Amino acid sequence: MESVLLYLLGIIIVVVGLVVSIGLHEVGHLVPAKLFGVKVGQYMIGFGKTLWSRKIGETEYGFKAIPMGGYISMAGMYPPEKEGGSARASSTGFFQTLVQDARTASAEGVIVGEEQRVFYKLAVWKRIVIMLGGPAMNLLIGIVLYAVLLMGFGAAQASTTVGSVSACVVSQSSSTDPADDTECSAGDATAPGAAAGLKPGDRFVSLDGTPITSWDQATQIIRDSAGDDLTMVVERDGENVTLTSVPLLTERYVYDENSEVLTDASGDTVTEEVGFLGIGPALETVQQPITAVLPAVGDNIGRVGHMILNLPERLVDVVNAAFGTEERDPNGPISVVGVGRLAGEISSLDSIAVADKAASLVGLLASLNIALFVFNLVPLMPLDGGHVAGALWEGIRRFFAKLFGRKDPGPVDIAKLVPLTLVVVVLLGSMSALLIYADLVKPISIL
Repeated sequence: MESVLLYLLGIIIVVVGLVVSIGLHEVGHLVPAKLFGVKVGQYMIGFGKTLWSRKIGETEYGFKAIPMGGYISMAGMYPPEKEGGSARASSTGFFQTLVQDARTASAEGVIVGEEQRVFYKLAVWKRIVIMLGGPAMNLLIGIVLYAVLLMGFGAAQASTTVGSVSACVVSQSSSTDPADDTECSAGDATAPGAAAGLKPGDRFVSLDGTPITSWDQATQIIRDSAGDDLTMVVERDGENVTLTSVPLLTERYVYDENSEVLTDASGDTVTEEVGFLGIGPALETVQQPITAVLPAVGDNIGRVGHMILNLPERLVDVVNAAFGTEERDPNGPISVVGVGRLAGEISSLDSIAVADKAASLVGLLASLNIALFVFNLVPLMPLDGGHVAGALWEGIRRFFAKLFGRKDPGPVDIAKLVPLTLVVVVLLGSMSALLIYADLVKPISIL
């Protein structure tokens, strides 16, 4: 029963964190819009039926039934068909009707005498500030949460203590799959570390007289000592113990900066000959300096950007996993349902401390906000990046018109992009449905 309650608590924490993130995202739009004098009719968190609302001044604030996003309603998001003309013209056709309805809805918030308080009449830079305010807020939240995570809780990193000792030497050149090379067989030789008497919990003091301050330093000395006697001083149970071993020259996989096995042009895994003892480090949580925060955020932004650029391929993998026998990619796209499940699993684990659970949930919310930041910058309507792209295009047109002494071309009529917006909304909805289904039938799990 307790584990179930903890599971639900994790889900609740993430849902509340998501709602707060969405609310602050919309505040990022709301504040500059009001500062620039735009009439804001609504500030809503969620979509669908209104659950609660209250009007303060000219703006209605409230919550809707489906907490999957939010919006602010600004007067004059779309210009009339002709500057100074009516918001609706007589035409036929489904897409034309969509465009006309968008213009009508945009014009409904404009009050007689306040025609200048519309979004499309703002200077280009002011519109960009308003539309980037939301993603910027998610970025700021992500930075703050990463600061709490790294500077407050700390990050797991390799210590100078031995965490594992392999019983034997397993060749990594006989298989194309690293996962196949983890079990000892009858013909495998005893690993040099085990033969020397190294044990989990031993802390390296020195190697061949060199004081050891990091696991990477120890690894490099071991790699460079293949075939040579290596004197090791380790601390065990409060006493220094001297051991001697001869690192074995063996083939190891070469990994890239993302800890993935490198492959050559023919698709074969890349190996190198190095000294080997057969030991692994114990991890320790170390509080990081403030200088580690922005690089961590940048790394997260890069991962999300790479996923978006490869989204069609990633979604094909999700389809194959959801409707076939393949496993889900743990680094692939995930829905809010999947995020909730991960949060529940983290909270219900008995094997980790409360502080580690809290750190994991903070990291989950930090990553979620970075994902919202990057995704909203995609230059497609109705995302914030689409409005920014429209404003930039208008600025470019007006710049060149002024440069060549031509008439001001006026605002870009982004209402004409409403049909494309509908297509994007359908695609995003379909993607969300697919990910939710996959997270229900074949979820990504940490267990």
